[in-house]
This record gives sequence, C-alpha cells and structure tokens, in this order.
Amino acid sequence: MENKLKAFERLLHIMNDLREKCPWDRKQTFESLRILTIEEMYELADAIVEKDMNGIKEEIGDVLLHMVFYAKIASETNNFDITDSLNAVCDKLIHRHPHIYGDVEVKDEKEVKRNWEQLKLQENPDKTLLSGVPKSLPAIVKAFRMQDKTKQVGFEWETTEQVKAKLDEEMAELQEAIDLKEGQSRIEEEFGDVLFSMVNYARFLGVDPEAALEKVNKKFKFRFEYIEKNAIKPLIDMNLEEMDALWNEAKKM
Repeated sequence: MENKLKAFERLLHIMNDLREKCPWDRKQTFESLRILTIEEMYELADAIVEKDMNGIKEEIGDVLLHMVFYAKIASETNNFDITDSLNAVCDKLIHRHPHIYGDVEVKDEKEVKRNWEQLKLQENPDKTLLSGVPKSLPAIVKAFRMQDKTKQVGFEWETTEQVKAKLDEEMAELQEAIDLKEGQSRIEEEFGDVLFSMVNYARFLGVDPEAALEKVNKKFKFRFEYIEKNAIKPLIDMNLEEMDALWNEAKKM
C-alpha cells in the first residue's frame, strides 16, 4: 500500500510542476481536455479488446493523469480538489454497498445491481432511472446501458426466446416498410428498432454487442487490407470474384 501511495503522490507533484512550468499544461481547461480524455478512454478500450496487458497498464496511467489534471484545475478556482473527489467516491461506494458496510444481505450480483440503482434514485429523487446514462455514449453502448438499467426494476423479457421473437417481429416490420416504400424516415426508424432489439438479444446471450462489433471491424480490416496488399492489379480494376478469392485466403490465415 505504501508504494501505491508514493506513486500517486509522485503523480500529484508532477502535475503541480507541469501546471506551473509547462506552457501547454498551463493553457488547458476542462473543455480542452474533454476530447483528449475521450480519446484516452478509447485507447484503453482498444487495449482491453486486444488483451494487451502492457497497453492496458499504460492507458490506465494516461486516464489517471487526466483525472488528476481535472482536479488540479478545479483546485485552482477553489471548487474542489483530488481529496474531495476521492472522498466522494469512497462515500458513494460505502453507501451503495450496504451488503458490505451494513446489514443488508444479497443472494447474487443481480441483487447488488438492483440495490445500486435503487440507492442512486434515493440519493437524488429528481433523477429518473435513465438520467444517469450519458447522452454522448455511442448509441450501441447507450442502448445496452438503458436496457440493463430498466431490467433492475423488472422491465425485462423473461426468456431468450421472447427476445428472439421480438427481433423477428422487428425484422418483419423493417421488411414491410421497405416493400411498401414507406419512405426513408420510416425505414430508418424500423432499422433502429432492429438494432435496439439486436442489442437486447446480445444481452440475453451474454454478449457485449460493442465488443462483438469491434472484433468484427478488426477482422474486416485485416481481411480487406490483405486484399490490398496481395492484389496483382489496382482494386478498382478487380471484380468481386477476384477480391473474394483473396478474402478467402485471408480467412484461412
């Protein structure tokens, strides 16, 4: 524990030095750091998908730096400092884990999640169950989180078969909109319903839809780049059959 505290203290001291002496660091604000923080989070997510432990270690450090940076900026205007942030999250964790720090008993992780959501609502009665889902989340992640949250209060299908039936129903409605030429706006709406149902189906199958799609993206990228590197003529001059032959070679690899 002592080594961990020393490492964190070292980061705090470095942050003080940078904010005082580095022109770039002095110039940064909450707003200017925001997009960089999002980028760092995606880099951490990439490292996790790739199971790159060295990368995960490095990206965790980058994310921690940004959290310390925000707290340092806030301390300069006497709004809060890193101590306030750490104490706030500690108080929150203790309050939302009454099965650890109180006398509440739980059977499994599902009850833990349900209690967590109920305690969040009690802390701020003006908030709705879904108000805690960030607006800027990618749409697939947002759909997953909203479904997961509403599940905690029983708004959930009972079986995987029911979810699959709903997906089939939405697919049929999409096809009907296409066949009847109901217009692009209607088709887009029905397509959205299909995607939302697919995310729900993924949840029931125990699949992270964002991670699954990212793996397919990486697979597609590898195979198409294989075509580019091994094509004997410009791709624009190749037909689909020729490109598909190289695609199948890439699949074997």
